[in-house]
Amino acid sequence: MTIGGIFTAIIFGAIIGALGRLIVPGKQNMSIWLTVGVGIVAAFAGTGLSHLFGLNTKGWNFWETLFQIAFAVIGVYLVAAFWPKKSY
Repeated sequence: MTIGGIFTAIIFGAIIGALGRLIVPGKQNMSIWLTVGVGIVAAFAGTGLSHLFGLNTKGWNFWETLFQIAFAVIGVYLVAAFWPKKSY
């Protein structure tokens, strides 16, 4: 993976993770870095699922994006449910 690929994965991870956080109701006690991490994992998982279904993943694909956002919602929900709450 090139430097450009890593940078692109971080940017798309941030976008996908942010969309996941917007869709999940309530307040999530997650840092921005955790959101980006969930988004990156969701992006790879959504792309992998698209490959399993035999969808064309060259360029932009509606179903691939939908899978990525769905994985981000699931990831944000799980992390928000199991991540330790901050105590002040």
